Amino acid sequence: MWGYRPRALPVTPTETFPVKLIEKTETSLEELAAVRETTLFNQDLAPIRNVDRTWSKWNIAALWVAMSVSIPTYTLASGLMAQGMNWKQAIITVFLGNIIVLIPMTLNACPGTAYGIPFPVLLRSSFGVWGSNIPAIMRGLVACGWFGIQTWIGGMAIYTVAALLMGFDPAERANLPILGISAGQLLCFLIFWVMNIAVILKGMECIKWLENLSAPFLLAIGLGLLAWAYQVADGFGPLLKEEDKFVTRGEFFNAFTAGLTAMVGFWATLSLNIPDFSRFARSQRDQIIGQTLGLPLTMAFYSGIGVIVTSATLVVYGEAIWNPVELMARFDNTGLVIFALITLSVATLSTNIAANIVSPANDFSNLWPRRISFRTGAIIAGGIGLCIFPWKILENADRYIDGWMIGYSALLGPIGGIMIADYFVHRRQRIKVIELYKPVGEYTYTHGFSLTAFAALIIGILPNVPGFLAKVNMIPVESVPTFFLGIYNFAWFIGFIVAFSAYLAGKAFFGPARTGQNPN
Repeated sequence: MWGYRPRALPVTPTETFPVKLIEKTETSLEELAAVRETTLFNQDLAPIRNVDRTWSKWNIAALWVAMSVSIPTYTLASGLMAQGMNWKQAIITVFLGNIIVLIPMTLNACPGTAYGIPFPVLLRSSFGVWGSNIPAIMRGLVACGWFGIQTWIGGMAIYTVAALLMGFDPAERANLPILGISAGQLLCFLIFWVMNIAVILKGMECIKWLENLSAPFLLAIGLGLLAWAYQVADGFGPLLKEEDKFVTRGEFFNAFTAGLTAMVGFWATLSLNIPDFSRFARSQRDQIIGQTLGLPLTMAFYSGIGVIVTSATLVVYGEAIWNPVELMARFDNTGLVIFALITLSVATLSTNIAANIVSPANDFSNLWPRRISFRTGAIIAGGIGLCIFPWKILENADRYIDGWMIGYSALLGPIGGIMIADYFVHRRQRIKVIELYKPVGEYTYTHGFSLTAFAALIIGILPNVPGFLAKVNMIPVESVPTFFLGIYNFAWFIGFIVAFSAYLAGKAFFGPARTGQNPN
């Protein structure tokens, strides 16, 4: 009999999650030896041994602080304010979105902590041993997009430092054909790309060290910017006195729901692949408390710093400067500018590696475990991130929020709904870990694919397709019924709930799983 020994923990320390969580278990070396030569196994995807689960709640909180303190977080509120909100409404929307996404985040982290398995391996229980590759790659490609965006931001910080040191004017650059950026910008983009890949090739312990080092340092930099803003503006500036631009409550509601969904979508990626990190946690208590301490308050705090500092720029420079790279380039002290921009590069590096490389590296490894290692998967993910033209995504707030952030949340919400329905409701938190590595076994379903999971995935995605096509101008807005335009603002929620319900309905209809026979 294989040796997982689940024990129920007491109710978790926070009443927000009133579920009994399985204590961490360990797969024996003898059991792993039986599947070590299968096509579904490699050392990077293997369950983590108890002795290697060393991340405390402070390590996990530091991970979230380091990932949250980034330029996209700094500018989150600006997109909401550009759509009509005042600063209070924008910050509250950011905070609420992160409170909401914390729930699936901690729930999906539970099986990672309990069994020591990464995200793509966990997917095998719900989507099948081969079918797991499809949702894993869906999530992985979104991460590649974010990797490109963050790498572009970090590259621009390097480009700005280079302009100061070499004395050239970035405004006079000549853009390359097709790309739409200069040769210097492209070079700095590639330099920052190499820095990211170099760190990830060192492995997870190097990532843990980087996050622990950068988190308190980056928070201190944020507080320094806050103090600067207060001093130069004799307060916190005129931007904080502006009212919202909505004429009716309906206009505010539409902007609020779209913004809330975008804020959930911001971390919808990590809410799926959080097992990639929680598998290293010492206990369920550590992963829950660490995430609760590290995520919502840091996101609201750092986006709030972005609002206040930008408000001060109206006083000092006569215009609102949302991009901190552009702002710091205007400081008089060259040494201070260089130090600040290096700090932003470190912030972007720590976020980019943890949030946007670890997951796709595991996801691509899951495609062909015998040939693609974690490191090889990281290089593949980095290569895709080079090819997406991230500067195009960032050109305007509507494209960034409605097209990108809400758009991919419509894909990831259904995957999250299926994962949580499968683990907490259908399987009651019990997984046979060794079966996850067997090409023919309990999770084989129909030729390696769970028909129920894929039916639920499609059903969860479909309601949001018309709204997405209209938002990205692929079809005329007037050709889409108002109902579908409205529910697109709730894309993540709609997809999650519909897929969650459809999956459980399918499981109830087809009956319990039967090894090698179950058609669902």
